[in-house]
Amino acid sequence: MPASDRPSRARAQAPGGDGRAEAAATFTITELAQEFDITPRAIRFYEDVGLMTPARAGRNRVYTLRDRTRLKLTLRGKRLGLSLQEIKQLVDMYDSGTDARPQLEAFLGVLAEHRRQLAQQLEDIQVTLAEIEQHEARCRQLLAKPEPAAKPAGRAKAARRAAAV
Repeated sequence: MPASDRPSRARAQAPGGDGRAEAAATFTITELAQEFDITPRAIRFYEDVGLMTPARAGRNRVYTLRDRTRLKLTLRGKRLGLSLQEIKQLVDMYDSGTDARPQLEAFLGVLAEHRRQLAQQLEDIQVTLAEIEQHEARCRQLLAKPEPAAKPAGRAKAARRAAAV
């Protein structure tokens, strides 16, 4: 099951004991790491590059649903092959709370460029595979030719060398 489809391990806090979950569910670094099958070090790295900004409770990091969403978007961007800079731009737009249209248009532009790069890589790989096929065919041709018979004098010389060793 993909990490994004797993149930959240959020610890909802009930305000005033009325039994309703507060909207501000929190997560620990370990919970997020387990949920998304990544290391806590990876999460700290994403913090270092500004993709996440958890609150602190003493020495512990406290992640909100916003942080979880940003992590989810970051991992989705990585799966698509986007750079961290591109991911940060998109995630920041998501967070801006303004009209989603500019975010979607920017995302389409990033995806189009990424598609162009992948198409070029695919073409390069196909050319390389064709060259490999040619080399393999040539090697098979050479291996299929019968080897010239060794001259009797050559065999005697080889036998003397082997005996000397």
